[in-house]
Amino acid sequence: MGDITRVGVIGCGLMGAGITEVCARAGLDVVVIESSDDAAKAGTARLESSLNRAVERGKLDNAQEVLDRIRVVTDMEQLAERELVVEAIVEDEAAKTAVFRELDRIVTSPDAILASNTSSIPIMKLAVATSRPAQVMGIHFFNPVPVLKLVELVPSLLTAEETTERGRSFVQDQLGKNSIDCQDRAGFVVNMLLVPFILSAIRMMESGFATPEDIDQGLVLGAAHPQGPLALADLIGLDTIKAIAESLYDEFKEPLYASPPLLERMVSAGLLGRKTGRGFYTYAK
Repeated sequence: MGDITRVGVIGCGLMGAGITEVCARAGLDVVVIESSDDAAKAGTARLESSLNRAVERGKLDNAQEVLDRIRVVTDMEQLAERELVVEAIVEDEAAKTAVFRELDRIVTSPDAILASNTSSIPIMKLAVATSRPAQVMGIHFFNPVPVLKLVELVPSLLTAEETTERGRSFVQDQLGKNSIDCQDRAGFVVNMLLVPFILSAIRMMESGFATPEDIDQGLVLGAAHPQGPLALADLIGLDTIKAIAESLYDEFKEPLYASPPLLERMVSAGLLGRKTGRGFYTYAK
């Protein structure tokens, strides 16, 4: 079928903007869907800021040339002729399922790939919301998308082999990323290992065993991690960590996946990490 040239992205938050940027920098035409005009403006500003930083760092020659390949709009009907659509909205099963029902109605090509950037929700649950589960798969990028090379490829039991191979070609040959294959289980490979590790660090802090600074410094200096688990949780977003933990616990019913009370309280209080200015650490807005 040849290379994919027309991509759709749903959501222009941190992950959606990153996916949009790497696609546009690879020369692809990208339509991005946001929920409101204000959100579209914020998403456009996020893209402009990231691309301008890339120019300043010598990673990109012309930001405007990339921006010209992107349209941020609020009308999902504009995804009709896309060859690949990546959903990158909030980590909520009901919200994602509703999006896939709409994509099934809107996207006209029977060969188009309908993909989710979910970090934890089983792909089968999204696929069966459509009339074309063979075309649905997980394509899970990592934050920050323009920097990190890994993408998890997640076919469901009903995903056609051709869909998986087209997704692999898109990720590896067109975007220049590295991919790993994952079974369709909550958390896939990386988050199934990473999130229990972060939850353990939260429980350690919660119990008074060690301070956030000592926990993080121990892993950075003692295990050569680029950043500690609590700083990483702040970067990912504590609401996202909680959502992934809930999805893992729902699937496996193992205590190590259960969200600690402190995490529950912090999310309820709106202390979500870097994006709100306060999590386990405080950040200048």
